[in-house]
Amino acid sequence: MQKRLKSEFLNQEEFCADKEISALIGDENSNTVKHSLMLKIMNSIIENDLTERQRQMITMYYFQHIDIPEIADKLGVNRSTVSRTISRGRKNIAKKMKYFVA
Repeated sequence: MQKRLKSEFLNQEEFCADKEISALIGDENSNTVKHSLMLKIMNSIIENDLTERQRQMITMYYFQHIDIPEIADKLGVNRSTVSRTISRGRKNIAKKMKYFVA
């Protein structure tokens, strides 16, 4: 999720949520076992705990690297809807990942 930290669409709160998720996942070079486990947990949260719309937009934005205006065009919604949905999904992921960190 770190690839999108510098997006022009992230406000301070959203940027912090991205940083929080990145911190929970950890650096892939520091502890590969923990990093791998946290990625699996994050993927499980995305698959099982987000709404269908959040999952769809998070996947398009972070994994398919589609920008917000293009997502909005493909789904036929406003850019602000995409931004809010991604923000809510990001917050849900961060909130649920905290349960797995000791």
